[in-house]
Amino acid sequence: MKNKFLFIYNELVRLIQQGKIHPGETLPSEHDLCRQYDTSRETVRKALNLLAQNGYIQKVRGKGSVVLDHSKFEFPVSGLTSFKELSNQLGQDFKTIVHELSLGLPKGGVEKHLQCKPNQKLWKVVRSREIGGERIILDKDFIREDIVPELSTSIAEESLYSYIEGELGLDISFAKKEIVVERVTQEDQEYLDLLDHEQVVVIRSYVYLADATLFQYTESRHRPDKFQFVDFARRTKA
Repeated sequence: MKNKFLFIYNELVRLIQQGKIHPGETLPSEHDLCRQYDTSRETVRKALNLLAQNGYIQKVRGKGSVVLDHSKFEFPVSGLTSFKELSNQLGQDFKTIVHELSLGLPKGGVEKHLQCKPNQKLWKVVRSREIGGERIILDKDFIREDIVPELSTSIAEESLYSYIEGELGLDISFAKKEIVVERVTQEDQEYLDLLDHEQVVVIRSYVYLADATLFQYTESRHRPDKFQFVDFARRTKA
């Protein structure tokens, strides 16, 4: 079989994701995997190395390949990805629930975040995000009406970015992000399935078009047990 190591990798990933191999358990030895899949040790090692690179196992000397807890969703901090795109990447069932879609003047200092005038009308979109039957993200978006003249509930349920880029032809380019941990608010309690959590991880995003126009401010509130916030950094030599 061509690329048999990928077949072995995908098979082991499936077993881990389905809970048939639990975090803390050890995978069969390389010798046993060779017999199980009727293949060479080199092929098995390539599959195990790929599992380690993607965070599914940790190779421990004298113990073998220990399965890691991979139940948290990886949230790419440095990326500029819509929730729909992220959900498609995760391969999870997801749902967006729109709680508010309104147009009005900024309140609570939002105009400072968007660096706009107090008489600048803004769209306010409040949405909870449900993954696997649990509401675990609350997004609050504020968007300049002079940049995005029209919005609807159906657009907010589907994908704001698909509409802004596909229908309006705008070029969303980059974002500045701030990450903090805050106490749960009454709004969080109303719209999220918090269980016993008393804090949420908040990502505040300032989103710019290609011409450096700041057009969107977003406050995204995450249940902390469901996400690991990941980034990739490359050291540059002086």
